[in-house]
Amino acid sequence: MKHYSQRLSIADSLVVVHAVPGCWLEQTQVWLYNQVRYLPPGIESHVVCPTRKNLDQFRLPNIHALDAAPRLCRLWDAGLRKLRARRHLGFLVRQARRHNARILHSHFGSMGWENLKAARMLGLKHIVSFYGLDVNYLPLHGWTERYLELFDSVDLVLCEGPHMARCIVELGCPTEKVRVHHLGVCVDEIEFKPRRWEGSEPLRVLLAASFREKKGLPYALEAVGRFRRHTPVEVTIIGDAGGSDQDQLEKQRVMDVLKKHDLMPKTRLLGFQPHDVLFTEAYGHHIFISPSVTASTGDTEGGAPVTLIEMAATGIPIVSTTHCDIPEVILDGQTGLLARERDVDGLVDRLMYLASHPDSWPEMTKRGREHVEAHFDARRQGERLAHMYEMLTGRPYVRGGPAAVTHAALPKAETQAA
Repeated sequence: MKHYSQRLSIADSLVVVHAVPGCWLEQTQVWLYNQVRYLPPGIESHVVCPTRKNLDQFRLPNIHALDAAPRLCRLWDAGLRKLRARRHLGFLVRQARRHNARILHSHFGSMGWENLKAARMLGLKHIVSFYGLDVNYLPLHGWTERYLELFDSVDLVLCEGPHMARCIVELGCPTEKVRVHHLGVCVDEIEFKPRRWEGSEPLRVLLAASFREKKGLPYALEAVGRFRRHTPVEVTIIGDAGGSDQDQLEKQRVMDVLKKHDLMPKTRLLGFQPHDVLFTEAYGHHIFISPSVTASTGDTEGGAPVTLIEMAATGIPIVSTTHCDIPEVILDGQTGLLARERDVDGLVDRLMYLASHPDSWPEMTKRGREHVEAHFDARRQGERLAHMYEMLTGRPYVRGGPAAVTHAALPKAETQAA
């Protein structure tokens, strides 16, 4: 019998099923929304996920959530789980068949492994995107053999930058299957407002991250506390801890540093906020700090926080670290300043440099915006991803509409792991 995907007529659209673990969509996963949202009109996307929330912020035309399926469908999938079948396989297969999918795009390495059987059953081309926790943390917790199975079967593995690509190759993925595909931001929707500081007012510093060890917030606040001895500051923190014990412990570390340096009266703790609030606050601050580190559990950013890309696009000077693929986003000394992981003295030095050289801000922020426009624009990245889809299937998608741009294949030097 022919594979189901081979029975499609040539006139059918290029349909992609995006398999997402957990819910569609957490407020911290705007980068995932942009990947699907900015695919060109010739790609018909269907998101398959267990649950939905925040649809007022992340609504798309075709979101298929198991929790919204008929009761019998939910009971069937619950039975599969009891039989230790891979999670939501039945629901995923039904959606792929119903919409005549040609490609299964699994988001996160763990999701890719869980979906291997579905891809084989349907004869779909299978792309898996890795993002961070799945690259460095899961292999330390029993996933090495599963990944070898995944790498043997998958057609293409996408990752955020060259550091992550090397990590995936070291896990056993053939080099020729790995492609660097930058996450994109909505550059044309982000106003460029280069910051200026005359020194007559407190230096306003912004941090925005969940309270997790890999975000390195205590190191940033320790640096700000020391820097405050020389320059008056005001601090805003967007983000909070989740419900896990580790997250709560990290929140306690954050609060301890604020108290240690008497920063509480100078700090606004805004908690989790919608995406538009992040930008409103960003335009009212002078410097953004994002000091990511490798956590004691092995968890990392994998690539780089997308917030860094967004902030660079706004025109705010950035201080960050050499963690993972951050140097791919922030070019040290050109579009921002980087210190080593956990190097508080280094972070202080970078803050001191920016405070004493405000004349360097215009050129630095201008280069930062240009770098984002060239390499991290969501529309361009959507076109590049669509091109990968058509290269895998061997047939072009229907181009048309304002987002469509014709372009050649990406050179291997830019997309293939070294």
